[in-house]
Amino acid sequence: MRTGRRGKGLAAILMTVLSLSACAMPRNPFLDEGGSEAASKERVDTGFVVPGPESFDSADTAVLVDRDGEEGTVTLLNLELGRNYTLSMDGTTRLYDKYGDAVSISQIEKGDIVDVTFLKSKKHLTTMQQSVNSWIYADVERYEVNPIRGEVAIGQETYKLTSNTQYLSEGAKIELMDLNPADTLTFQGIDNQILSVRVEKGHGYLRLEGDEKFVGGWIEVGQTIIQRITEDMLLVVPEGEYQVNISHKGGGGIKSARIDRNQETVLDIADLEIPEPQTGTVLFSISPADAELYVDGTAVDASVPQTLEYGLHQLIARAEGYHSITQYIRVAQESLAFDLTLEQVDAGETPESSDSESSTLPTDTTTDYYKVYVDAPEGAEVYLDGSYVGIAPCSFRKVEGAHTIILRMAGHETRSYTIQVDNEEKDISFSFADLAAYATESSGSTQDSSSSASADESSKASESAPSSSAD
Repeated sequence: MRTGRRGKGLAAILMTVLSLSACAMPRNPFLDEGGSEAASKERVDTGFVVPGPESFDSADTAVLVDRDGEEGTVTLLNLELGRNYTLSMDGTTRLYDKYGDAVSISQIEKGDIVDVTFLKSKKHLTTMQQSVNSWIYADVERYEVNPIRGEVAIGQETYKLTSNTQYLSEGAKIELMDLNPADTLTFQGIDNQILSVRVEKGHGYLRLEGDEKFVGGWIEVGQTIIQRITEDMLLVVPEGEYQVNISHKGGGGIKSARIDRNQETVLDIADLEIPEPQTGTVLFSISPADAELYVDGTAVDASVPQTLEYGLHQLIARAEGYHSITQYIRVAQESLAFDLTLEQVDAGETPESSDSESSTLPTDTTTDYYKVYVDAPEGAEVYLDGSYVGIAPCSFRKVEGAHTIILRMAGHETRSYTIQVDNEEKDISFSFADLAAYATESSGSTQDSSSSASADESSKASESAPSSSAD
């Protein structure tokens, strides 16, 4: 009896060990529900790998040049090779801002510099973060672009443009010369290189109608644009709402205007009146005493009281060893005293002269000078810094510096370009792309401050274009 019980006990222990061993064995993932290995024998390797937050084999610092939320893709520019590549996104992709906080794809904008990780073999984006090594200057209004040297001055710092620098406006890629000094820009870069320039606030165009009696007067747009009114002028103006002040010989008035990006606004000033001229006496006090004084481009004796018509006048003062200054004075009373003090030039410093000074002071009338030719698009009206030049092909006198060229043609989109003119003793020429035609005549961009109006000015196209040959 004892032996039987011991045998039964050993049998029980053996069954328990076998049971535990069976439980400890790993389960074959390819067994079917019935324990068959048929599924394992018929398995086909598809190469599919479920990516996750840690699944990546490549990393890059790049510029986001495009994004497509519907397709779930991003297109990036590799900075070393200068080539674009596209990656897919899905629910496993993680997106972060510069500080590591989670964001949506809509919060990372085209032109942003980003650090990315991805599965190169699957072209799958694992993570994307606004680069921690990049810097950004947002909504910059004061800057200086020098395309010849490939530099941009922002405040006291100078940065380099590169062959990979991206220029964007309203999500579309543009060229460097499409930028205008009137634009508000956001710059992004790494170290001293600018890799992305985005137009945050663009520009439109302002044209006067019924301005015949105001030619020679002044137009003020907001607080930043003051310019003499010329026949058939076309101004580049930052987009926005403005109070436009028109003045000439004590007359004129203020009108409201709305400027939309890349659109032309027509402001009718025919209803403004010029009364009988009124004059005031202005006594100038200028330092140094031997400085030259110009009023509206004409040299005057600053020691003698000057009689000026009511309205806005431009003053330019200059002297050897001093910085020239340009100021504006509004005469609206019988007598007025005005002080002008020039700052002395420091040792080794180059005296500065403003664009308004060079364009307002009298110049020689000889024709022995170099020219800038605008060869295309043929038939387009050409404006230089707001003043009408002629119908392309045409030319104008070569003056060193940055200038704005505006091209306009009835039924087409108005375009502007910023060109940099060198000081080499030779002619230069520009051929710009054809202007884009509007779909219909009624969809033209020309408008007044409250309603649309069809583009006209076709009469200029019948004028004979100036000769494009050098004198």
